[in-house]
Amino acid sequence: MTAAAAPDAPRSGLGKVVMASLIGTTIEWYDFFLYGTAAALVFNKLFFPSADPLTGAMLAFASYALGFVARPLGGIVFGHFGDRIGRKKLLMLSLVLMGGATFLIGLLPTYGQVGLLAPVLLTLLRLVQGFAVGGEWGGAVLMAAEYGDAKRRGLWAGFPQAGVAAGNLLAAGVLALLAAVQSDEDFLAWGWRIPFLLSAVLIAVGWWVRVSLEESPVFAKAAEGGAHRAPVIEAIRQRPGGVAVGAGLRVGENISYYVITAFSITYIVDVVGLTRSVALNALLIGAAAECLTLPLFAWLSDRIGRRPVYAVGAGGMALFGFAFFPLLETGTAQAVGAAMAMGLILHGAMYGPQAAFIAELFPTRIRYSGASLAYQVTSIVAGSLAPIIAIALFRQSGSATPVAVYMLIACLISLAAALIARETKGQSFEEIDARLSR
Repeated sequence: MTAAAAPDAPRSGLGKVVMASLIGTTIEWYDFFLYGTAAALVFNKLFFPSADPLTGAMLAFASYALGFVARPLGGIVFGHFGDRIGRKKLLMLSLVLMGGATFLIGLLPTYGQVGLLAPVLLTLLRLVQGFAVGGEWGGAVLMAAEYGDAKRRGLWAGFPQAGVAAGNLLAAGVLALLAAVQSDEDFLAWGWRIPFLLSAVLIAVGWWVRVSLEESPVFAKAAEGGAHRAPVIEAIRQRPGGVAVGAGLRVGENISYYVITAFSITYIVDVVGLTRSVALNALLIGAAAECLTLPLFAWLSDRIGRRPVYAVGAGGMALFGFAFFPLLETGTAQAVGAAMAMGLILHGAMYGPQAAFIAELFPTRIRYSGASLAYQVTSIVAGSLAPIIAIALFRQSGSATPVAVYMLIACLISLAAALIARETKGQSFEEIDARLSR
């Protein structure tokens, strides 16, 4: 019996694991993305007040970026213990840390109430968010990937990826609803707190869904041979190429995503001059489009391979930036919504197969550490800085074209990584472990 076939659990067991991964990931990324959207719309005014809206936005995005800086630390710590004691326990811990930090953000006093203490507390809670989400991704995708069979691993591992898009959809949806029923004054005064406080309810749901899961059978089998004392160090020592390729896959995907979902919100409101509702509704449309199409790309990676699907997404996104900003600049809600949808569908072509692609770069005993390292370290120089770099490029040139060039360069790196990587579709984890252990 191969490792991929190891889970003798009935289909309902796999379905439960996949659903728990999807729901838990949706909730955690709802929390994480809520901060990004609020940074573009609210935090620049309430926590980083400035006469220049773009300067306030840059300061808000700087605090937003710190969440990405903490993600590799979370990936290393959670990866270490995830490879030593199992995936499930770490997933539960990440859920509680993320939910607690998000709930507390909803209770924070503003700059006008307590001065500099307000942005300091906001930044500290953002660091906790980053630490928690840094550990979440690896555990969630590995639970789904290691329970599923080799022939459909891309699809099963793609569901937690869809949870990221669903979390963005949920965050944008709640904020769009509030924007529709509240005045700008009420939203800034107290309405923005509601989505953060709702996190307490969502975390309770996530805990209930995940608490009955059993440990990954692939991990349980591998653990019989003992655990590495330092799985992260072993991942770097044994699979430096895997870490490098995984990080390369992430660069273009990560940068393009946060340009589209974070910087463009500021661009639509503060540069194009459209309303907050138009920007949030466009993000809602785009997130919904990605939620629907991302599983298709994950499934397609099981049919034709991880490399071609990823390469199409990276190549398409490399060019799309030059159409994205002109569409936003038309100033029509329809064009802005279409731009968001097209951009996030292209992103889904990379993000759908990504979980299986990166997981298959590492053997089981160091997979949580290796995959988390490749995935999270990139976020320091990619997603964390993307909105800040995009604003700086725009301010310096007065044009969005340099931002499109920035997206082009990043996506060409991911295209090269996809073409360099070994094709692994359909291979059992037993086969992958044997090949990588030679």
